[in-house]
Amino acid sequence: MSDDKMNSRDCLQRAWINTMELVKDFEMYSKRIDNEEVSMLFKKYAEEQGITASNIRDMYNKYK
Repeated sequence: MSDDKMNSRDCLQRAWINTMELVKDFEMYSKRIDNEEVSMLFKKYAEEQGITASNIRDMYNKYK
């Protein structure tokens, strides 16, 4: 048996931060890329990651 368990709240916080970074990156790519199809793909990814980040934040707030 392993003793390297992680704290749920800490994991949620890290996941939220990482997901928000993806949102920012994908949004920036969508605005700067020179190909409309790829730009729209990154815009969609930014929106999807935004929803994921919101869900993670909601779960994180339950563990205050």
